[in-house]
Amino acid sequence: MGRPLDIMMLAGEPSGDALGGRLMAALEERSGGAVSFRGVGGERMLAEGLDDLFPMAELSVMGLVEVLPRAQEVMRRVRDTVHAVRAARPDALVTIDAPGFNFRVGRRLARSGIPLIHYVAPSVWAWRSGRARKIARFLDHLLALLPFEPPYFEKVGLPCTFVGHPAVEEGKNADGSAFRARHGIAPGAPLLALLAGSRRGEIERLLTPFAEAAARLSARMPELRVVVPTLPTLADSIERRLADPGLRARGLNAIVVRCGADKADALAASDAALAASGTVTLELAMAEVPMVVAYRMHPVTIAVVRRLVSVDYACLVNLIVNRAVVPEFLQEACTPDRLEAAVARILVDRSSREVQIEAAREVRRRLFVTDMAPSHRAAQVVLDVLGRRETRLASASAGK
Repeated sequence: MGRPLDIMMLAGEPSGDALGGRLMAALEERSGGAVSFRGVGGERMLAEGLDDLFPMAELSVMGLVEVLPRAQEVMRRVRDTVHAVRAARPDALVTIDAPGFNFRVGRRLARSGIPLIHYVAPSVWAWRSGRARKIARFLDHLLALLPFEPPYFEKVGLPCTFVGHPAVEEGKNADGSAFRARHGIAPGAPLLALLAGSRRGEIERLLTPFAEAAARLSARMPELRVVVPTLPTLADSIERRLADPGLRARGLNAIVVRCGADKADALAASDAALAASGTVTLELAMAEVPMVVAYRMHPVTIAVVRRLVSVDYACLVNLIVNRAVVPEFLQEACTPDRLEAAVARILVDRSSREVQIEAAREVRRRLFVTDMAPSHRAAQVVLDVLGRRETRLASASAGK
């Protein structure tokens, strides 16, 4: 283009921040450093040089009921962001997940002349399939994480590229042995990872049954160790809750890991996991860690979701292999006794473990696109979209 690229990026939660940080690093590398970034992101994106408009924490909300008390604030930020994008006229706007916020911004910028690229396809294959046609009206390109997603959008005229899932590259250099050595965990001691989510609402609903199940297992298996990877912003609160005397009395003495590189090492070191349904299940699959998945939503939110959902599974691993490999315990089924029994089985039953490990390898094969890492493939698609636009503008100018 003859000048540095100016790209605006918007992420609304920690998973989007991680995606955005890797995408920024890949764009920096593939453009030879000729790119600058501004927008909204978290620690990962700020570390890559993002000039931020406002703190990402203001947007980290999920659920119909949960977002209502902050609706006015979120809409104010939508207006502020649209104004900032129009004023900046960046070469592209890349929005990352968080459709509740990002699609509101995108709709207001339709026909602005600014290329709109969204990273993480909404789950139209699971619920509200009509969303595909609606977002095709304002997006220029969609980057999909799952291999079966592009046809849902291409059939309504929205260009969509499967770039691969970030879980493929997230833990590729993880060292489970080093993690055990750092934390004094014997090589043969069973290690259980508890992953109760990355949002405060998820922690509120899931940490108690997860911790109770782990405490019961600890009472039965004195050699069991427990690790809880989480975000720095949640770690202190989680440590306080896990210090409950009732849990400690039954032998639960969890190691709380404040994410970063230590999270990947913790997963690589684990023998089993009890996890919230979400992206982390694919990270566990990449590490070949057998798991039990659970989730709870606000009762009003789940009542609406149950009317709209059209898939048989919640866990991404089960969705990708299209069979019930990972045990799922949702809403009222998410109880300490059921979780305890399911985790105990994958800790001691070799056949149950082998079934999950083979499914994890199948997931890896399906998520692997080329020799190019997902973040670099996404970066190349962004650059290709901008290159095609530049060619069209040059042709139009020459024709005048």
